Amino acid sequence: MQKRIYSFALLGGRGIMAAMRLQPIIVPGWKDSGPGHWQSQWETMLPQAVRVRQRDWENPVCAEWIATLAAEVERARTPALLIAHSLGCLVSAALPVPLWHKVAGALLVAPADVERPDAPECLRGFAPIARRPLPFQTVVVASDDDPYCALARARGFAQDWGSRLVVLRGAGHINADSGLGQWPDGLKLLGALRRRASWRVTPPPARIAPIGSRTFSQA
Repeated sequence: MQKRIYSFALLGGRGIMAAMRLQPIIVPGWKDSGPGHWQSQWETMLPQAVRVRQRDWENPVCAEWIATLAAEVERARTPALLIAHSLGCLVSAALPVPLWHKVAGALLVAPADVERPDAPECLRGFAPIARRPLPFQTVVVASDDDPYCALARARGFAQDWGSRLVVLRGAGHINADSGLGQWPDGLKLLGALRRRASWRVTPPPARIAPIGSRTFSQA
């Protein structure tokens, strides 16, 4: 039975979404993530999570996909926590600079190498891959046998983005075919990322009493 996480204290520490002051935004890759994918399961588990909906999942257009994610980040009422997979990682890394301040962190799972020689033609429009340093907290999760991205390439992406790199053994493209289910270890990575990103969340300003309610003394 699918369970929705109402208290993230179940995952240790203070909980991976303490006070839910970040907005989880799920960013699927090419052809979207089906119901057995961990992204789809997290969507139903994480409170207030939203999912990027692209117009055409089969024939992606780079500028359009970036604009769709940018609009979702712009709508977020609290700092965004991006949860990206495959091509969604490249879209997240290419987010326009003016929106960087609205992102607290990004979990970038199995980035797709669209620059590899055998990449599908419809994905080549996402090259060159944005490889500028990202100013927010990021974690790249890669597998040592991902057919769509060699580990050395994933390591290079992580280095250029300024990301922590986590390597999984024998997890393929870290998708539904990997047999991860709800991927509890991934939720722990998300929780650790959220805690590191908490410094970016500005606390609400102190309440200041209206001028009319203040008491003044005269000399």
